[in-house]
Amino acid sequence: MPPASHSPAGPADRAIADEDDSVTSHNRANDYDSFAEAYSAENEGNLFNAYYERPATLALAGDVAGRRILDAGCGSGPLFAALRDRGALVTGIDASTGMLELARRRLGDDADLQVTDLQDPLPFPDAAFDDVIASLVLHYFEDWTAPLAELRRVLRPGGRLIASVNHPIHGYALSGQDAGYFATFQWSQEHTFSGQSAVLTYWHRPLHAMTDAFTAAGFRVAAISEPPAAPGARELFPDILADQPAFLCFLFFVLEAV
Repeated sequence: MPPASHSPAGPADRAIADEDDSVTSHNRANDYDSFAEAYSAENEGNLFNAYYERPATLALAGDVAGRRILDAGCGSGPLFAALRDRGALVTGIDASTGMLELARRRLGDDADLQVTDLQDPLPFPDAAFDDVIASLVLHYFEDWTAPLAELRRVLRPGGRLIASVNHPIHGYALSGQDAGYFATFQWSQEHTFSGQSAVLTYWHRPLHAMTDAFTAAGFRVAAISEPPAAPGARELFPDILADQPAFLCFLFFVLEAV
């Protein structure tokens, strides 16, 4: 699979069929450079990122003061900023130069930001970090073997990988695929970010395939979470949440390096 941006994405507007040329489709679909500004603006205050994914990730991370954290797929830097505000020593990587330009604008010239694709070897020594945050990143990959091996390598023993992905039930329902829940397959959706349309392409895999991949890479599953939205979300987004105490959107993992 060719390099693709690893910035987080919210639920899509509608599913579309993959093109026959999957490599061409993947490059076109996940070219975050082409819609970085619109994406970042949309996700500053929306339900799925600002009032769901980011608060849930930060809650799972807990007290991060003094911890060395790799924000893997940092996008325009909102999680980086929140972790840094909480006292963490943060390094951010992303495959999208456009998103990293926005991150630099947000975080300042002294922020440790690097253009890096998670499918490639990471430019860090072994055991360089206490935690890795992989926020809505892994569902862009067909094969998790190499990315997880590198994330495990750069974590110290006992360190944590905190990961969020598209919820497999939610994604399977939206994909319109006939392959079945237990298959691993590629699917695409069209989104609208601040009025700009973009197509993102994902890989669906069932829950057991995720946990199998984590354990094979040397992680122990410490927690699997399906959290509610952040306080205030129901009042801000009544048409979406209505009376729901929670909703299926993303799935969260806390994994310990063994």
